[in-house]
Amino acid sequence: MAQLKITQVKSRIGSKQNHRDTLRSLGLRRINDVVVKEDRPEIRGMANTVRHLVTVEEVD
Repeated sequence: MAQLKITQVKSRIGSKQNHRDTLRSLGLRRINDVVVKEDRPEIRGMANTVRHLVTVEEVD
């Protein structure tokens, strides 16, 4: 199954509480943290919520 590589590129300081909670749910704590998650609709939705703070790449 395809996977998504999600990298936090901007600080969460000053973000809304639900955006900070979403970053924590994804496992991102600081700038340049990287997590690899399965490509599922729930993960894509969370990445879409914080799209201004992260970059998303597809990996095999």
